[in-house]
Amino acid sequence: MSKYYVTTSIPYVNGEPHLGHAMEFIMADVLARRARQNGDDVIFSIGTDEHGGKIAEKAEELGIKPQAFADKMSKSFAALADDLNVSNDRFIRTTDKAHEDRAGLIWKALHKDIYKGKYTGWYCTGDEAFFTETEVKANNGICPNHNRPYEKIEEENYFFKLSKYTGAILEAIETGAFKVIPETRKNEILFVLKEGLDDISISRPKDKITWGIPVPGSKDQVMYVWFEALMNYITVLGYPEHNDFKEYWPANVQVIGKDIIRFHAAIWPAILLGLGIDLPEKLYVHGFINVDGKKMSKSLGNYIAPKDIISKYGCDPFRYYFLRHIPSYNDGDFTWESFEKAYNNELANELGNAVQRTAVMIEKYQKGIIGDIPGPAHDIAQYVQALDDCRFDRALDEVWEQVRGLNQYIDEEKPWMIAKEEDEDHLREVLAYQVGSLLEIAELLEPFMPETAAKIEAVFSEGIIRPIDGTLFPKHDAPSHD
Repeated sequence: MSKYYVTTSIPYVNGEPHLGHAMEFIMADVLARRARQNGDDVIFSIGTDEHGGKIAEKAEELGIKPQAFADKMSKSFAALADDLNVSNDRFIRTTDKAHEDRAGLIWKALHKDIYKGKYTGWYCTGDEAFFTETEVKANNGICPNHNRPYEKIEEENYFFKLSKYTGAILEAIETGAFKVIPETRKNEILFVLKEGLDDISISRPKDKITWGIPVPGSKDQVMYVWFEALMNYITVLGYPEHNDFKEYWPANVQVIGKDIIRFHAAIWPAILLGLGIDLPEKLYVHGFINVDGKKMSKSLGNYIAPKDIISKYGCDPFRYYFLRHIPSYNDGDFTWESFEKAYNNELANELGNAVQRTAVMIEKYQKGIIGDIPGPAHDIAQYVQALDDCRFDRALDEVWEQVRGLNQYIDEEKPWMIAKEEDEDHLREVLAYQVGSLLEIAELLEPFMPETAAKIEAVFSEGIIRPIDGTLFPKHDAPSHD
């Protein structure tokens, strides 16, 4: 039995979960479910990133303590995972004592690469990040993400020797030892690495930011939030001493969004190299989701929460749409019209009808008895390759080829005509083939649409039809969004 470890990035809890978080959760969930299906021993970790000035600022606005704010927000991400039927084994919070303690151990283990120095730069609390003079000038001194002026900061901080690891990271990515996909994202980070990495500030003075993990041996510094948050991928496994770390690291796949590639393909590998441990095998970088062709934002009035969709259509249709109709290697677009179309045409009509027609005919012509079901008849090599490449859209395209092929088979064979001709052997063979195809489709769908796969298996797998109560894809009584 192989060990398989997959993570998402951990969302920052300054805002409510959005469609991008939901998509990332389900992408990693597909990989975890598929690995379990293959018999692997899986750890799948998600969680929340909870320190930093932005959290303290939000908590102050609300008149509550940062921990109380983090507790509330973290629960909303855990609830999203539940709503999406995400099968994570771990949920790490960076305010967990175990994470904070282990972050201190990691800091100490990196001591040879940490030094104190003066930092002067432009900072935005909204991004929890520093910006170059060029970037600040290009934006006329105002952060475009948060519509607030950059702050000029001069302070004594601790620095990490990121520059020291540029060559090793570059080599690992170029040779495929640390695989970054898709190719466009790989090329993007290679360009950054070839320009050369600068050492980075990894702490902030406590009098500027109180909400953070204290730097070991320092009374007046806390760890920079982005630096310690990256450590979660090994602290959740109990680095350095726990068996989980020894058995499951390196991660098989880490799933992140394109806006945080520098942290995960430059700073994170440098931390690992500094600790003398292996880099992850694969970093999969997904794109963004627009709504009606525009960037989603509350000010534009096009903000959609995952719950708005799930409450109307259910969890599996949500998973299906965002895994198939949002390109796995590019940005994608959500519209209510395209969702409704996919729901009606692909799910209800193509898959739902194939299940319904097959079950009804077996009940009508064979008193519900299925007969000898043939084994899998299709080559799934392209499906397997698509999943290995994190091309979720292509993997589902492969499954839908089978769904459409089955409907074509039913229309061409016309079991109702065979029944009229009273050719019972041929009819039994045709209907059993339909069932075999549906069970094969259900198995391929299980990582993507676990509830739907279980429903299909429940109808056919016992050798006698167990009809679905209602339809395969029932809509819920949520308000319309037309």
